[in-house]
Amino acid sequence: MWPYPKIVAHRGGGTLAPENTVAGLRAGRAYGFHAVEFDVMLSKDGIGMVMHDPDFGRTVAGAGQVAHTLARDLAAMDAGSWHSAQFAGEPVPYYTQFIDYCKEQGIWMNVEIKPADGFAAATGAWVARVTRDSYADEIAAGDMAQVPLLSSFSMEALAAARDAAPDVPRAWLLDRIPADWQEQARALQAVSINTNHQHLTLELAASIKAAGFGLFCYTVNDPDRAREILLWGVDGFCTDRIDLIGPAFA
Repeated sequence: MWPYPKIVAHRGGGTLAPENTVAGLRAGRAYGFHAVEFDVMLSKDGIGMVMHDPDFGRTVAGAGQVAHTLARDLAAMDAGSWHSAQFAGEPVPYYTQFIDYCKEQGIWMNVEIKPADGFAAATGAWVARVTRDSYADEIAAGDMAQVPLLSSFSMEALAAARDAAPDVPRAWLLDRIPADWQEQARALQAVSINTNHQHLTLELAASIKAAGFGLFCYTVNDPDRAREILLWGVDGFCTDRIDLIGPAFA
């Protein structure tokens, strides 16, 4: 059984606000969303920051890399101007800031562990430990529907997360599902397969569900496609078009 929300705002507010910012979380909330997907990678000093790209230039100006920049310097960067003047000066958030906001607002989190090259194990372990400590009461109470789901394309990051905090649930994130997906997912002790809807078929969806895994898709922006995959048994998906596909769509 999928205990989480079905429709999730991609990177905070989809296309309506700068991705991976608190402004994005506010945009999602304004459209009624209580579920969010976003990315976390480590700064130079080993602190989780909410950013998607390892290199500067797209959502923050200039040249440089997240993994080679101190957290306090990342937090001082402008992560909003690239989107629109309305969001100029919106900072790069700490992961702990996202946790605080989401807990306060009752927002469930799908946290993508997004390690820079060479930092997979460290990032997976850090995110898992911080998440476990932040949701210790919910975990102790067995209220797993409130506990974030950690996901990653990196098997190394997921294995490190499993070892560091086995009681925080994990999802294996895949663009295309390989033939040995079930063996690999069970080794990671994953509760869900999170995959690109563009490569999903009815037969694959049925086999994943029959094996007892949750099935989540990214990033579904067309309402007709959303209806189709939900009919296939997909448990949930994230969307950029929070203005077209609302939280009650399912």
